[in-house]
Amino acid sequence: MFRRLANWCHDRRRLVLGLWFLVLVGGGALSGAVGTDFRSEFNLPNVESRRGLDLLQDDFGDGAGGQGGTIVFQSDRPVTDPAVKEPMTELFEQVAKLPDVEAVVSPYSEAGARQISPLGDQAGKIAYADVKLSDDIDQASGLKVSKAIDKAIPEIDGVHVELGGQVFAEFESPSSEILGLAFAIVILILAFGSVLAMGLPVGVSLFGIGVGSIAVALLSNLFSVPDFATVLGVMIGLGVGIDYALFIVTRYREQLHAGHDVRDSIAIAIDTAGRAVVFAGTTVVISLMGMLIMGVSFVTGLAVGAASVVTVTIVASITLLPALLGFAGNRIELTRWRGLIAAGIAAIGLVLAGLKIVPIYLTLPLAAVVLIAGFFVGPLKAEVPMRRQKPIRETFAYKWSRIVQRHPWWSVLIGAGVLIVMALPVTGLRLGFSDEGNFPATSTTRKAYDLLADGFGPGFNGPMLMVAELPNGYNPKMLEPIQAAVQADPGVVFASPAQPNNTKDPSKATAVQWFVIPNSSPQDEATTNTVKRLRSEVLPQVEKAANVDVALTGSVPIQIDFSDYLASRLPYFFAAVLALSFLLLMAVFRSLLVPLKAVIMNLLSIGAAYGLVVALFQWGWLSGITGVETAPIEPFIPMMLFAIVFGLSMDYEVFLLSRVREEWHRTGDSHSSVADGLAATAKVITAAAAIMVFVFGSFLLENDRIIKLFGVGLASAILLDATVVRMLLVPATMELLGDKNWWLPKWLDRLLPNIDVEGALDDDESRDDTGADGSTQASKCGETPELVG
Repeated sequence: MFRRLANWCHDRRRLVLGLWFLVLVGGGALSGAVGTDFRSEFNLPNVESRRGLDLLQDDFGDGAGGQGGTIVFQSDRPVTDPAVKEPMTELFEQVAKLPDVEAVVSPYSEAGARQISPLGDQAGKIAYADVKLSDDIDQASGLKVSKAIDKAIPEIDGVHVELGGQVFAEFESPSSEILGLAFAIVILILAFGSVLAMGLPVGVSLFGIGVGSIAVALLSNLFSVPDFATVLGVMIGLGVGIDYALFIVTRYREQLHAGHDVRDSIAIAIDTAGRAVVFAGTTVVISLMGMLIMGVSFVTGLAVGAASVVTVTIVASITLLPALLGFAGNRIELTRWRGLIAAGIAAIGLVLAGLKIVPIYLTLPLAAVVLIAGFFVGPLKAEVPMRRQKPIRETFAYKWSRIVQRHPWWSVLIGAGVLIVMALPVTGLRLGFSDEGNFPATSTTRKAYDLLADGFGPGFNGPMLMVAELPNGYNPKMLEPIQAAVQADPGVVFASPAQPNNTKDPSKATAVQWFVIPNSSPQDEATTNTVKRLRSEVLPQVEKAANVDVALTGSVPIQIDFSDYLASRLPYFFAAVLALSFLLLMAVFRSLLVPLKAVIMNLLSIGAAYGLVVALFQWGWLSGITGVETAPIEPFIPMMLFAIVFGLSMDYEVFLLSRVREEWHRTGDSHSSVADGLAATAKVITAAAAIMVFVFGSFLLENDRIIKLFGVGLASAILLDATVVRMLLVPATMELLGDKNWWLPKWLDRLLPNIDVEGALDDDESRDDTGADGSTQASKCGETPELVG
């Protein structure tokens, strides 16, 4: 099937390319017409905060659960001064008339009497207005309201105004993926020694990202997909797209070197490396879709969005890439100075654009000019000299493998020791949500957050609600002990009296609510302890006497319940992914010990990446360099990292061990097969891993904390997997086990399905082309020529 598909795409390459352009352009038009509906919904199970929200919705109306922001202002004189009050009141009246704004509660109104700061030196000098927005407002609409408010803010001496709330936060489009693309260009040219061979993986990944992002946008209308899912898709798509195309192009060039024509080389590459790509990519998709086990719409949206980008990338790798290889033909082995110089200029331009030094439209035309001039200027038309690569057994990778194999126990102890030490911070992992206090210090959202904390206390940014249904004939005085008990808690700075849902006739009220302000910030561990103490100790003591069941809810309790729920489901998710990986690898390599080692080593590398994430983002190590402020680790991060990294590690596992197993079948020598297999694949694995590390690591430069966290976690996990695991632990453990690596009970061998990830080779390919150095011709061909100097 894979050969037929490759031949069809090669023979109809213009049609295939046209169809992909049609899908890209047509999908973009469709997405623009349909629009997007990115949102973050936490469809919690039957937990206390969910029950409280339902009561608020049923008994207090839509306004109880609606979205909102704040207009925070600070004055060097009392905010009640007429010179401040009059223009600010006019601003609030203008804002109330804006689309998507349902109401504005002014600090100068009776309902907003508590919205003027009562604390310390700032007493009376900081105030805010509550802006209540429609329930279905999205980030784009919130940004329009924010810009309209900005335009309406009056110029008042000694007064500055900031906008608070996530809905008003301006999301800056990331540019770090441009840096990753620039590094990918350089790495691919160094690895391939060919500009055209570099361009094909980049082109395929860009097509995959484009179509995949469109798919994510369309899916946002069907699932609860958070707005950063597109950024995550770009991050994964760029790394995976280049990675997969890199494997296929390498095998294609290998077949050209072996004497096959272009059409046969494409067919063999897709039937071998392409087959492995489909297997590895499917594993990534399955790992991502495993997050559906969590049963939360927010997580489902992330999983579906990321999986759709990977799926599109797989399809592009086995359809679009064969067509592009058909256009390239034998010219993939040829590099002229015009192409090399143009690629270098493009890479430099992308770096400058990614760092926001020079716009990309000022540098790319220069690369185009050099490319065009190369058709007329003699020196630019000249071919770049190539040099022949060393025999496989003279390469650094082969020699390194032999060193490791001579000292296997030391290698295992050192490699495992490094990963275990790096993983130690995981013992202090605290799941939770960062808040607006982690926004960039220059953003208006962060400034508003800090002003509210200065004027009303740190807990004011995370208010909580208590709500309870009332029995028939209730006595309001029976509820007073509830307020008193909560107010007396050391973690609470303010608890309001009970407020009935029928203020005109309280005797007919069916529910009441209390407003509670903690004395610590929303992300502070002390706030979590306060919520749990109120629920387990304080409220149970007074609820019974009042004959009510009080539910503590609000943004902070919701986030705590969400974190606890995901934490309780994580073991099931980990077990499912680990079991699936073990079974798939066992079926592919017909071995018990190989998949067991792979699972253990992947756990070690992912644990080390988790440890680095905790040290940087929770403990604040190197915060002066990274610009990261301390906060808990978002509860969906460990799950997403686990799914993505475990899937991606299968790429390297399959690519390396399938070559080792091939050598073992050919020679029967379990020791030399490890070194030969490692040497034959080291360059491709190193190049692929380096690209992913740079692509993911570049996201550390972004302002968004979650994007930084994803980037660091993925980059560190891939780096450790490709170095410590593949280059140290794998050859050392395989040396220790010898022929036992490939042991599988016969009864189990009969039960397992036969999964062929290598494909069937032609008769002339399967011959024993052993050279003088003991390596196969295919292995020699795996070493591509490099540029001189």
